[in-house]
Amino acid sequence: MQPPPVLRVDRDAAPGVVVLTLDRPDVRNAIDDELLDALLAAVRSLEGDAAARAVVLTGAGAAAFSAGMDLRERAGFSDAQLADQHGRIVALMTGLTELPMPAIAAVEGFCLAGGFELALACDLIVAARDAVFGLPETRVGIFPGGGAARLLTWAVGAPRARDLILTGRRLTGEEAESWGLVSRLAEPGGALEAAVALAGGLADAAPLGLQEAKRAIAAARGSIRDGQAAEDAMYDVVVRSADRREGFRAFVEKRPPRFEGR
Repeated sequence: MQPPPVLRVDRDAAPGVVVLTLDRPDVRNAIDDELLDALLAAVRSLEGDAAARAVVLTGAGAAAFSAGMDLRERAGFSDAQLADQHGRIVALMTGLTELPMPAIAAVEGFCLAGGFELALACDLIVAARDAVFGLPETRVGIFPGGGAARLLTWAVGAPRARDLILTGRRLTGEEAESWGLVSRLAEPGGALEAAVALAGGLADAAPLGLQEAKRAIAAARGSIRDGQAAEDAMYDVVVRSADRREGFRAFVEKRPPRFEGR
């Protein structure tokens, strides 16, 4: 018997709308290698899909959109495996930002670390009022290396980006909306319905107009690929560090990390 898929693809939610659901609710939809590869394959398949006019990305269950990358899996990775996985993470985030059709994140519960980066790579975020956003990577010996440092800074400005990334603190959905990160708020349990309704409206618009509008907005923030290349070099420093190994071990062992700055 085949195990259930870790990513569900639904084309019946609304005409022209594709809903991608991260389906690992038992671990707050943490992204392991299997789910990462499924997401990357799905995004690549959508690049030339003329029938898809809008995409909604969400997480199964009410507890989380996604708690980020699966650190229990990553704790056992070698530096080479982490580097390989990071390359696929970057490919996913870049592919999502460059989709020709609008992409909307529907967020319930926790939206943390790589999960938050996934939402930031979408064009719009619809979130429940009590959703929780955060980038806690510095607490485990790394920093947000999937594009958040740039996308978040572009979205809210450097002072607020520093406040989230350097401290690792969290925002509620209402706070994120007041910062301009969240486009639409929904009552708890209603984010997906609101996102599908928004996507349905976008699916009725002219595809070429939406595509070129996305390109024009992206041009205002500079080259995504050039910025990512610079970020990758910085990320490589921390991912190979002793502090990263200690941070991942401490997470798995459920204890405070002992960082030494090397």
